Amino acid sequence: MTAPSIRNVSEREARQVAEAAREQDWHKPSFAKELFLGRFRLDLIHPHPTPSVDDVRRGEKFLATLREFCETQVDGARIERDGRIPDETVRGLKELGALGMKIDPKYGGLGLTQVYYNRALALAGSASPAIGALLSAHQSIGVPQPLKLFGTQEQKETFLPRLARTDISAFLLTEPDVGSDPARLATAAVPDGDDYVLDGVKLWTTNGVVADLLVVMARVPASEGHKGGITAFVVEADSPGITVENRNAFMGLRGLENGVTRFHQVRVPAANRIGPEGAGLKIALTTLNTGRLSLPAMCAGTGKWCLKIAREWSGAREQWGRPIAKHEAVGAKISFIAATTFALEAVVDLASQMADENRNDIRIEAALAKLYGSEMGWQMADELVQIRGGRGFETADSLAARGERAVPTEQMLRDMRINRIFEGSTEIMHLLIAREAVDAHLSVAGDLIDPDKTLADKGRAAAKAGGFYARWLPKLVAGPGQLPRTYAEFGELAGHLRYVERTSRKLARSTFYAMSRWQGKMETKQGFLGRIVDIGAELFAMSAACVRAEHLRLTGNHGQEAHQLADAFCRQARIRVEELFHRLWTNTDELDRKVVSGVLGGRYTWLEEGVVDPSGDGPWIADATPGRTTKDNVRRPFQ
Repeated sequence: MTAPSIRNVSEREARQVAEAAREQDWHKPSFAKELFLGRFRLDLIHPHPTPSVDDVRRGEKFLATLREFCETQVDGARIERDGRIPDETVRGLKELGALGMKIDPKYGGLGLTQVYYNRALALAGSASPAIGALLSAHQSIGVPQPLKLFGTQEQKETFLPRLARTDISAFLLTEPDVGSDPARLATAAVPDGDDYVLDGVKLWTTNGVVADLLVVMARVPASEGHKGGITAFVVEADSPGITVENRNAFMGLRGLENGVTRFHQVRVPAANRIGPEGAGLKIALTTLNTGRLSLPAMCAGTGKWCLKIAREWSGAREQWGRPIAKHEAVGAKISFIAATTFALEAVVDLASQMADENRNDIRIEAALAKLYGSEMGWQMADELVQIRGGRGFETADSLAARGERAVPTEQMLRDMRINRIFEGSTEIMHLLIAREAVDAHLSVAGDLIDPDKTLADKGRAAAKAGGFYARWLPKLVAGPGQLPRTYAEFGELAGHLRYVERTSRKLARSTFYAMSRWQGKMETKQGFLGRIVDIGAELFAMSAACVRAEHLRLTGNHGQEAHQLADAFCRQARIRVEELFHRLWTNTDELDRKVVSGVLGGRYTWLEEGVVDPSGDGPWIADATPGRTTKDNVRRPFQ
């Protein structure tokens, strides 16, 4: 049997592959899903869920140990200069048990909750973003989480003890010509007796340069006795035929061990297959349901650091007779950083605690947290550079060389930029969340806009849709958000929750109107869908901020200050929401499409004249033809 070759895939085929991989059913309630449907289910998040006493004790104990290690054993400046994490630092992390934070103690792990795992990542990432990325890639999307959710007992007993203490893992899905569209996945896993034989090339393999174990997504060709499809495998990184051909370098995260990995006739035991054949994408997406929370957790940590530096610097730096923080233009930026950090931490903690309790389906909440955290984290880092002025653009080493505090502001901006691309770019996250947000509509009316359905199918869909909308639409007219005393227990924040309730109904009405207007073309209206999702993200963040502030007030933990921060955030968010609603219908989307056609058609090449292109030669996408490597193996496992 031969490996399948790379093939062109139509847009419809690509969507069908993605649709087949997503979870089709909703077995548990979802706050965010209800929010997009115009139903503000505050009862799903309030009172704020809390961890058990034992979870808190274990989590706080580890955080204290990790903090001491980060303060005394991690040299972030050295990692930035050398472009790699020292072996002794990784040995120290292993000795702490940091590789097994989410692994069950019966396999040698620490068994931390999602809440404390995320707090640990935020702490480690503040010491060095490269360390945060190393630990996150290992546990959030690497081998431990897929095995926890889908592995056999034998697989867990074989691999998890190694992963908890000694072995680093990586996740290999992306290929040189395959990103968020996995339908064209070319890496093959051909059955051969009790093994599969892997051939192909994987790109951007975070941890791949140093990993001991890999999760590899490969396509199994369909044949007698084999369903085939994209399938997940655990692969030993030192297996014959595996070559790390390049260690990639980036504008930020310079200590990131990210590479290009080639598989040539690599034999993998069938016992190392995770789940059935064809389940690989579903395993990956399910893993990301909670795995995505690690990235916004580190973004929240970045916000905390930005706030600290902004406070200290803007109080010390004076212009025109007073500290720059007292100037309104700078003060507004500081207020944005403080309020947004509070809200982002509220979003991450709420979603994480819901993941720990497992009472709610948090696939949309986690995706919103990733989307919102990466976008707002970048904005906070950018604002800090502006507050710092020329010093914000200067490297920490340069600042130290001339006798000033070595604040790595410009490094933080570079390191944060990837978060808008990692684990699903902002554009892909908009589409993913939008698909989940309109799932209820597609489940009752999808056949009406499907060109492949018969008239009889469309007739049945029309009857089903008529019943659904007859019950649903009247509920969008009025709600508790219009009553002046609703949510009164939240004090001055009650008005913001009433706004969220009213606005969620307005959001649902806007979505329904757009579906009625564009029908089958709705999926092409990516600008509109992105704004719908961004509105939902703001409403989710407002809800989380208010619930967290009230929780802190009731527990006597900075309650007054928390209410003030939540109030500031909600007022800022409301301005953004109103602008997004305006842009739903007043925008340049159609004109933009015409301009893009002109650009691609070469009509504006005259505009490119007058400059030189410093780019080097070479193809836009590297050749990924399977075969024996021609390069040296640069794999460098930690010692």
